[in-house]
Amino acid sequence: MSETTSPRDDQHVLVTGGAGFIGGNLARRLVDDDRVTRVTVLDDLSTGRPDNLEGVGDADTPVELVEGTVLDEALVTRLVAEATAVVHLAAIPSVPRSVDQPRPSMTTNVDGTVNVLEAIRAAGGRPLVFASSSSVYGAAEVLPKTIDLAPAPLSPYAVSKLAGESAVLAWRHCYGFPAVPFRFFNVYGPRQRAGDAYAAVVPAFLDAALAGRDIPVNGDGMQSRDFTYVGDVVDVLAEVALGGLDSARPVNLAFGRRWTLLDVIAELETLLGRSLDVIFGPDRPGDVRHSQADPSGLEQLLGTRNPVELGPGLVRTLAWWDPDGATTDGASAPDPA
Repeated sequence: MSETTSPRDDQHVLVTGGAGFIGGNLARRLVDDDRVTRVTVLDDLSTGRPDNLEGVGDADTPVELVEGTVLDEALVTRLVAEATAVVHLAAIPSVPRSVDQPRPSMTTNVDGTVNVLEAIRAAGGRPLVFASSSSVYGAAEVLPKTIDLAPAPLSPYAVSKLAGESAVLAWRHCYGFPAVPFRFFNVYGPRQRAGDAYAAVVPAFLDAALAGRDIPVNGDGMQSRDFTYVGDVVDVLAEVALGGLDSARPVNLAFGRRWTLLDVIAELETLLGRSLDVIFGPDRPGDVRHSQADPSGLEQLLGTRNPVELGPGLVRTLAWWDPDGATTDGASAPDPA
């Protein structure tokens, strides 16, 4: 792992899928960086929302939302050519959604990634950061999950992400541009919404808790995840993209911590100052029992990090969901990332 391009002070970053939860947070991180002069977001708004970019950018660092899909080769080719770095987040997300509808996940997540890679090749190379997923590890009981662990995807979504990161590394090798495929682990934080059957755990729990409904838990609640605060994630993405960093292997983007779903509920009870009722349902097809990252690759790439712990991360997330609320000691919650 090494830095292969000289950092520039006039960077124009293309973020595919940039109107989504992570993309909206990343756009905010990028416009606050003195090296960035422009951000372009490509999003088809199938799961992203324009209001995730509301108030982001100004005359000095404009943020442009281009409504379109990574399956549009000509559009992707044009936008990549105009950029100095690319963060490829665009995908049809969710393991259960892919189980219900496998073909759209495969088409968008694989063919769309190849379109981005071919656009980078046509442009003569651009630093690329790619969003893969810890779901590629499957149900392996080994903890923590190391990059040396053989992938064993259990869902079409996981298959699509494994194919995408493999393509990124192959194009990197063949065509000589810096790239880092990151395996994300259960990212949560402000701008992550509930509202459909595929909602992630933290927003689903918050949505139910604030509405006074039972907390929905698939399984017994003892399944564990390496929950990673979105502010930490976008800091890493920005540093790697703007620095032109490079890796010949995938990198886990998490910090080697693990909490159960019941731990998350207990933290929310503390923050809200009341007990929460839980309703247990069946396990979801394609889900894994336990997930925890080996962060050594991330440490080699960027050095030791000081990540946000679950409690403070939930405080910031709750502040976005319920900005007029307060922490249990009566103090106002800190500004969300």
